[in-house]
Amino acid sequence: MTRADPASAAKAVQPMVAARRYPIGAELVAPAGGTHLRVWAPRCRHVLARHGADLSLSAPLASEAGGYFSGLVRGLGAGDRYGFQLDDDGTIYPDPASRFQPEGPHGPSEVVDARAFTWRDLDWRGSGVRGQVIYELHVGTFTEAGTYAAAAERLSNLRDLGVTVIELMPLNEFPGRFGWGYDGVDLWAPTRLYGRPDDLRRFIDTAHRLGMGVILDVVYNHVGPDGNYLARFSADYFTDRYANEWGAALNFDGDNAGPARELFVENAAYWIDEFHFDGLRLDATQQIYDASPEHLVAAIARRVREAAGARATFLVAENEPQETKLVRQTSRGGYGLDALWNDDFHHSAVVALTGHNEAYLSDYLGHAQELVSAIRWGFLFQGQRYAWQKQRRGTVALDLRAQNFVLYIENHDQVANAGGARLASLVAPGDLRAMTALMLLAPGTPMLFQGQEIGSTRPFHYFADHRPELAAEVAAGRRKFLTQFPSLATPENQQRMPDPAAEETFHMCKLDWSESAREHGAEMWHLHRDLLALRRDDPVLAQQEADRMHGVALGPQSLLLRIFGATDDRLLLVNYGADQPLVPAPEPLLAPPTGRRWRPIWSSEDVRYGGRGTPPVETEDEGWRLPGHCAVVMAPGDL
Repeated sequence: MTRADPASAAKAVQPMVAARRYPIGAELVAPAGGTHLRVWAPRCRHVLARHGADLSLSAPLASEAGGYFSGLVRGLGAGDRYGFQLDDDGTIYPDPASRFQPEGPHGPSEVVDARAFTWRDLDWRGSGVRGQVIYELHVGTFTEAGTYAAAAERLSNLRDLGVTVIELMPLNEFPGRFGWGYDGVDLWAPTRLYGRPDDLRRFIDTAHRLGMGVILDVVYNHVGPDGNYLARFSADYFTDRYANEWGAALNFDGDNAGPARELFVENAAYWIDEFHFDGLRLDATQQIYDASPEHLVAAIARRVREAAGARATFLVAENEPQETKLVRQTSRGGYGLDALWNDDFHHSAVVALTGHNEAYLSDYLGHAQELVSAIRWGFLFQGQRYAWQKQRRGTVALDLRAQNFVLYIENHDQVANAGGARLASLVAPGDLRAMTALMLLAPGTPMLFQGQEIGSTRPFHYFADHRPELAAEVAAGRRKFLTQFPSLATPENQQRMPDPAAEETFHMCKLDWSESAREHGAEMWHLHRDLLALRRDDPVLAQQEADRMHGVALGPQSLLLRIFGATDDRLLLVNYGADQPLVPAPEPLLAPPTGRRWRPIWSSEDVRYGGRGTPPVETEDEGWRLPGHCAVVMAPGDL
């Protein structure tokens, strides 16, 4: 935000000479030259475009119906900076649809020529939902440099691991020197902190050439408190009809809601079109309030598919109430997304691994049957009473496919909510290997969080660089949030909790890739690589069909999944408890195919992964014995 010079001379803008790609923002015009600007500011009588050296030049924009102002500004080209002066306000504001904020959210906007980048992914066909392995990545902490360019250098390693889709945490501009990105304010501007817009395009182009898709985590449920100037252009961007956990709710269904919807729906298409993203992950969709005939989420899904054309797209949602209509077809009253994050699987798995079922984990026991049910049916809560919230939670998901559910045992939120500690630092190695096998071989859509594949011991805390008064509020709010966990509410833990605004908090979260060369890191990397190869190459495990799978709990901490193939079956035995004899073994899913017997083809206790080796699982003399803290895959063999 810049103060305007009232003495600057005004230049008349030229009429529109070419069709716009998007209804708002700055777009270069060729061959006439100049940049066409269009902004919604219905509360204003007039709007000046400020540009030139020190934004000293003024160009009045023409008023349009519906509260828009627009015009072609000569002399404003790619790389030039500009802003808007509203009525007699002496302040110059950034463009609400700015494509880049080189000085951060409070500075001027920059004109970006999206056509200047040369794409080399023209044969890329996109990424659909089936067969994907997601890798969640925060650009600022993924490498020491914290840039798109540095992250791109590690893409071949992810490809070799078996990752097929990279999910980037939010990138839109936010204040300060570091942050998670969920308090962003400029939806259309990739943050300056990680590089320029073409650096992001180059990252995606590189991923595509390596055979991996890239989706973007977007926040369409609120905007951050610092650097948010939308209300200066129109109060109708927001509404007080709904309560939002993170500030004012966005107006998607009230009076004058059309332009607010436009800002977000067209933004979704923009990422697909101008950056070649393969899809989006929609943050906290339960906080997107909309009673319109077409819900905003459904409109986003439709617009993303339109922007992608023939390319396949992948749309994922986070939804705490577990509303399955998000992934149902629009013809059935759904919103048309592809997948939902499955917190139920995570919560049950973490309770199983750690033994702690506190706070929002208190409705989970970590029993083997919970894990079997989450893998077979998706959500565990599909309308039952949820004691933690003292109300019913979830909707029916029994008819959905396994690929509709994203399974994980770590993500950015859950690691940070555990005090920042990674599972590799909290649980026994054998149990972690066994649970990793269950997640990666289950028919759902698995997701890894950065560094998980090397057993990273680097923490991942919440961090955000805000101005001092806001930083103090955020830190206090974060401490209060974590007190719901009795194990984190102790005075000792409260004192140890790092300050989200401290630069050292941010730096301690950066991955240490030298861990991958150490014994434990190399063992974990080989574990993940081999599991993903087995998932991809084994014709039975690659089916990704839950209705081809049956499961049973063999004990409180042991389970069996039997996956039926066209000619062969597979058994996945997981035991995160002590050695367990199965004598007798009256379970038909253990029965081998006629004339065959089960033989192990993979074990999490292989010495290559840091295990101790796997004793026989079934013998003619003693029958079945499940090794403790272990997962084993078995296939039919000859007698």
